[in-house]
This record gives sequence, C-alpha cells and structure tokens, in this order.
Amino acid sequence: MKKILSGFIIIGLLSLVGWGTSSSVKIGEQEWMSRNLNVDHFRNGDIIPEAKTNEDWKKAGDEKRPAWCYYHNEPSNGEKYGKLYNFYATSDPRGLAPKGWHLPTDSEWAVLTDYLTINEHSGTEGKALKSTSGWSDKKDGTTGNGTDDYGWNALPGGYRYGFGEFSSIGYSVYWWSSSQYHPNSAWNRGLSNYLDYVYRHGISKKDGFYVRCLRD
Repeated sequence: MKKILSGFIIIGLLSLVGWGTSSSVKIGEQEWMSRNLNVDHFRNGDIIPEAKTNEDWKKAGDEKRPAWCYYHNEPSNGEKYGKLYNFYATSDPRGLAPKGWHLPTDSEWAVLTDYLTINEHSGTEGKALKSTSGWSDKKDGTTGNGTDDYGWNALPGGYRYGFGEFSSIGYSVYWWSSSQYHPNSAWNRGLSNYLDYVYRHGISKKDGFYVRCLRD
C-alpha cells in the first residue's frame, strides 16, 4: 500500500506558557504535535511545580502530586526535548494539554502505530517516527537514527525514574498515554536507538516521561 504523507499543518499560538508556537503533523486521520509539550502551567493558569532535586521528585511521586523537570535540570534540554512530567501532572483535572488538544489514550497510540504498520512500516514504525540525527549508534555500529517520514521528529530525550535519577538521553524516549495500566502505573510508548519498532509498557506513575499531544 502506498504510504500517505499528509504533511505539516501550522497552528496558532498555544494557549499556555511554553513554546510560543508549534507545528503539527497529520498521520492518517490523526493530528499530532510535532514537538513534546513544554508548559509549566495547567490549562486554568495554575503553576505546575518544578521538582529539581531527587528528593523533591520522589516526594511528589510518593504523594501523588504533579511535577515536571528538565532532563538533568538543564533548561537547554527543555528547549530541545521538552519537559518531563510525572503521570500526576498529565492526569490532573486542571488540564495539562492546551485547549483543543489532549493526552492520547492507549488506544489512540495504537491507531498511530497501526497506521504505520499498514503503510510500508511494518516492524519499522519507530524508525519512521525517529529524527534523522541525534540518536546513538546501535551496538553493531549501525545508525540508531530514524527516517522521520512524517515530520514527527522523535528525539532521544531520556527519562527520569520515580526515585529521581535521570537515564538514557541519546538512547531512548518515552511518552505518556492517559490510560491506566494498574492503580500505580499507566501505559506509555517508547523508542530506542537499537530497536526499529514502537514499544509499549505499563510504567510507574512516579516516573518522568514526555507528552506528545493529539488534536481533539
């Protein structure tokens, strides 16, 4: 089946503090932001607490409170990769996603990967989403970069464990879904430098992952 590339759609100003403008891509019938979310306020204007120290991050998770951070607490990483959020920030009733957007459900993530599968990317769904640079090489020396066929521009921003340690920048990236896997965990999607497909895990709500919004 011939791959359908729907291209870029430029959208207006985001309604929350963060990147002033963003772009989106259509893949099949879905419209996704082409960058990870980078806001520090909920939709109603309330501030989302930043957790810099390992102790602050762990405490927020243990108390089931929303928190965000930059990888290694470096704002320059935020400019490139966006912010890491715990699940309690993504599921807060005040709303994390800008107006007109939402955190994708586990089923909506599946719609994306299924579309890629049937459009010439079976087994290489992740490679089709990964950026064409920035990924570490695989162990065999071959490139870990992707082909970025749709302008989704997935960058390897790493993640943060619930106890506060950062890990895997250059090697992997994870995004939250809004779907609960267990009372203490939720479904996510991830990419790795050494894998070409998109993988799915049920991960602790205390961990820090990125958010990629989907149009309502």
